[in-house]
Amino acid sequence: MTDQPTTLLILGASGDLTRRLLLPGLGSLLKVEPDRQVRVVGADRAELSQHEWAQRVRESFVEAEAPQGAVDRVVGQTAYQRTDALDEDQLRELIGSVPGSLVIYFALPPQVTVGVCALLERIGVPEGTRLAMEKPFGHDLASARELNAQATQVVAEEQIHRIDHFLGVNTVLNLLGLRFANRIFQPLWSADHIAKVEIEYDEDLALEGRAGYYDKAGALIDMTQSHLLQVLAMFAMESPASLDAEEMRSLKSQVLRATRLWGGDPRTASRRARYTAGRIGDRDVPDYVDEEGVDPERGTETLAELVVEIRNQRWAGVPFLLRSGKALGVPHKEITVTFREPAHIPDGLRDCGAPDRLVLQLRPGAVTLDVSVNAEGDPFDLEQAQLHTTLGQPRMRPYGEVLAGILDSNPLLSIRGDAAELMWELVEPVLTAWRNDEVPLEVYPAGSQGPEGWGTIPPR
Repeated sequence: MTDQPTTLLILGASGDLTRRLLLPGLGSLLKVEPDRQVRVVGADRAELSQHEWAQRVRESFVEAEAPQGAVDRVVGQTAYQRTDALDEDQLRELIGSVPGSLVIYFALPPQVTVGVCALLERIGVPEGTRLAMEKPFGHDLASARELNAQATQVVAEEQIHRIDHFLGVNTVLNLLGLRFANRIFQPLWSADHIAKVEIEYDEDLALEGRAGYYDKAGALIDMTQSHLLQVLAMFAMESPASLDAEEMRSLKSQVLRATRLWGGDPRTASRRARYTAGRIGDRDVPDYVDEEGVDPERGTETLAELVVEIRNQRWAGVPFLLRSGKALGVPHKEITVTFREPAHIPDGLRDCGAPDRLVLQLRPGAVTLDVSVNAEGDPFDLEQAQLHTTLGQPRMRPYGEVLAGILDSNPLLSIRGDAAELMWELVEPVLTAWRNDEVPLEVYPAGSQGPEGWGTIPPR
């Protein structure tokens, strides 16, 4: 690690993402690596005094339990500069004022990011500059391609870090050990032994004041098009020789390139729904269309389900069900692997009727294996028993893991440009079918588990 600080220049620094995720994530990195040399510079159009900005940084670091010495050092060097990033002169002045190694973090909407990158192409950036871009990467396939083309005019692809903080989630990273360092599961990881895979991220949170973003995105773009497809790629990829960033990212892209809608029809491979008024725990939740900032005419879904298949030798014929939604009664954040029935059960053993399953809980983190064993009492009856273990606590927050890679110029936990486009290619037919009302928008009361009948695999 060099003694020369890397400057993390945050464009859009006054926004909610910086305060809620980015700065606390950096604080959690400093908790683990208190000697990490980083200078934080915020820039935005909002009026913020140097004191207000420094206090915001300090509070975020303290929240993440960063050591006092590291907090004082970084806060003592931080600065805020009021800047319109779409003004060429102001942007040139900002870039010119930043010393040393530079990371430009775009905490901005994708259309603004494209415009800023066009200006950076004209202005030029210091050698070795890295670009870090928040999702969504564009708002459709065409805009994703435009963003990729423009960004690579500024720096090389390997210097572009497309952020998906799910790749920094400890339990997602645990897939690597579970799959590739485990003699028990490694030979079972194929269509020969696995009947179905479900990747679910159901939340009991409702809109929580995020209508400005969420009502334009919806559950499919917010979660499935990015996070859940990345988890799918990690789950299904071939074994790498090492954790080399390019090899890992190539193997994930290989999975995405082979992924198709189940049966090839978005009308049968997808479902969508929106919550109505209800109660979650001790709080009342209003109808989604009555939430502040929501446009009812958009038809935004708050629950999305997508069934896909991976057309390669390992996974042909296995349905992968991806589901995510808001305002659900019981959160489910897990990967469930349902194994095929044994080829033969000896006559005289009475099957319990439940398949063996492996459940990897994403939050807070655990692994459960449901297996068939002899029942208590009559030894010729079979029942399900559980083998369960909790996973170790993460060393830092997901944004901390991702930021560590960016600051170290290691793109292992970043999304490559081709993967960003491949994810859009997969969901665009679904979005088109939904816009044309070819898939009904169902409803479910907040606090329920969603509409009845979901979770089934349609015929191909």
